Amino acid sequence: MGNRYELRPLKVPGDYEGLAALLNTFFSEPISAERLQEDDTRLFEVGHTYMDDNGLLAGYDRTRYVAVTEDDLIVGYVWSWRAPWTEPGYLNNTVVVKKEYRGQGIGERLVRHLLQWGEGLGAIKLVAEIWDDDPAARLFAEHRGFSVDRHAFQSVLELEHADERILNETGLFERLEAQGIRIRTFAEEGVTEENEAKIYQVYLETLADIPGFMGEVPDREEWSKWHLRVEGYAPERVLLAVDDNNGRYAAVSNIPYKEATGGMYHEYTGVRREYRGRKIAQALKTRAVQMAKRQGAVYLKTDNDSLNGAILKVNQSLGYAPQRGSYRIVGDLRTVKEAIANIEK
Repeated sequence: MGNRYELRPLKVPGDYEGLAALLNTFFSEPISAERLQEDDTRLFEVGHTYMDDNGLLAGYDRTRYVAVTEDDLIVGYVWSWRAPWTEPGYLNNTVVVKKEYRGQGIGERLVRHLLQWGEGLGAIKLVAEIWDDDPAARLFAEHRGFSVDRHAFQSVLELEHADERILNETGLFERLEAQGIRIRTFAEEGVTEENEAKIYQVYLETLADIPGFMGEVPDREEWSKWHLRVEGYAPERVLLAVDDNNGRYAAVSNIPYKEATGGMYHEYTGVRREYRGRKIAQALKTRAVQMAKRQGAVYLKTDNDSLNGAILKVNQSLGYAPQRGSYRIVGDLRTVKEAIANIEK
């Protein structure tokens, strides 16, 4: 191919199929053109950024460019964005180059685009993720001023190998019920505005406790779009720990179903601080295994930060096997700019 490619803005809806094909070489769970289009309908149409009282970039906006060959095959993609709840001054970024097209300067041009766009907005930090089993990607990033900030691990439970003791566990739930804590689904509780607000309250009190969490918790409308009603969501797959003593939700676990693979994914598990240390997370995850097996899922998958030892221990006890992980990389915009300038000399 040489250098016979061009960088251009993403064209929708025409590029959705090609973009999905490229992203499916990078993402751990498949994404469809239809899902990309559906996600776009949830976004603000026009960006609005500004400097907050501390002189840091706030608000929301995005840029999406693709690298295409002469026959318009998408071989590279850059997506730089921030949401209203993103950490002030920061931009989130995804940069993907098809493997057989790497080493030809495409990634460089994609990064230079996001750098130029971010500088124009007034951003000071750039954040992205790379797989921990891709040393070439890490070297590329480090040579351009990025450094590893966090390490997260994926783990998978193949349900055909699930421990029968876990599948038949009842004692854990009985002990919690003796304390007034019952594990129920959102569907069993009733899909009402009031109950959804109670779930949101759990997220409000627990999201920021996740090691490595950045920014703010989205408002309820945006949280519902991007945290609760994710792809594969169903009320019967949202597990709740209900405190019968006061009607509060002590914890929540959202486990959507991935139709393309027949698996299920732990989108989130959070336990309120005052309820921790009572094996509620263990109960939610155990019930998730039982539910997934009953519904015929092939696997359960989850991601956990390396510093979240308590949850990692729970996953290990349930038979989850470690998979590849990801690094969150962060670069000062000025440092990245200087690094790229030195490479170009």
